[in-house]
Amino acid sequence: MAKILVVDDETDLEVLIKQKFRQKIRAQEYEFVFAINGVKALEQLEQHQDVDVVLSDINMPEMDGLTLLTKLNEQNGLLKSVIVSAYGDMDNIRTAMNRGAYDFITKPVNFEDLELTMDKTIKHVNQLRETMKAIKENNILKMYVDETVLNFMGGREFESSLIANETVEASVAFFDICSFTSISENESPDLVVKLLNSYFDVMVKEIIAQGGYVDKFIGDAIMAVFRGDYHLDRAIDASLAVRTKIANLPSLNEHVAFTPQVSIGVNSGEMISGNIGSASLRRLDYTVIGDAVNTAQRLQSAASPGQIIISETSYEKVKESFNCRQVGQVNVKNKSNPIMIYEVLD
Repeated sequence: MAKILVVDDETDLEVLIKQKFRQKIRAQEYEFVFAINGVKALEQLEQHQDVDVVLSDINMPEMDGLTLLTKLNEQNGLLKSVIVSAYGDMDNIRTAMNRGAYDFITKPVNFEDLELTMDKTIKHVNQLRETMKAIKENNILKMYVDETVLNFMGGREFESSLIANETVEASVAFFDICSFTSISENESPDLVVKLLNSYFDVMVKEIIAQGGYVDKFIGDAIMAVFRGDYHLDRAIDASLAVRTKIANLPSLNEHVAFTPQVSIGVNSGEMISGNIGSASLRRLDYTVIGDAVNTAQRLQSAASPGQIIISETSYEKVKESFNCRQVGQVNVKNKSNPIMIYEVLD
């Protein structure tokens, strides 16, 4: 059952929604919770932490819908909001989208369109939650891959499926926080770790939103893997989102002038997926290896702050979907000839 919070000071909307969706309410497909403004909405979310989608008006007393959007993004990145408002001008739409709204519907409400939008948003939220669940399970397995735990979780069949090695077609992205070494050398360990974790948190959310998963953290860098349909497109979309989010973060503080930027390398191709490590130490990582992975890391090394670099092969695959420019040829370690690289602009 999907739980939906409706935030609107027009009480007749509550009556209309209950009438229009009465069959799905009876069938327990939808459950609605109501609030008359943003303040009451936050109170409802405290009581109903399993809400999937928020439908919110803009113009409301005490706390308007645009302010509520900001609060929701601060508290729960998986919760998605749809603005339902009579104020459908482009300024309001852009402001809502910039503050994290998933969609925008204008009043008077077309309930058929509203239902389609709700279903689409609910599906998106479910996909995000499944991805989060898979990431958490994967990370737990990485920590506890030994015979005792594997047998406990399902016996030899489970163990065989977990450690199965395979060749996969996927995309890998390396995200490096530029010049972070200068911070780590001059600031306290507590500040360095707290700051790095906050940057990683921002980046990981965008990776997960595009169906990717974090393979590993490498110092002040992240290696992410994208598999499935349109894996290269999703890796580049995640890279663009990470670059934007990191670029919009404030400087560290008034005493330490550090504005974060990322350099990113993305590559696609065939790679080996399997458990790599030392069985005797009980330390195994389920990861991907191969020339495509190594090349992605080399492309990141060739990227300047704020750049997303891809190979010519990747460029040919995505040139109709993304705006790119040719950078030129670079020498890459373990490659006998220079390779042509491209920068993804948007």
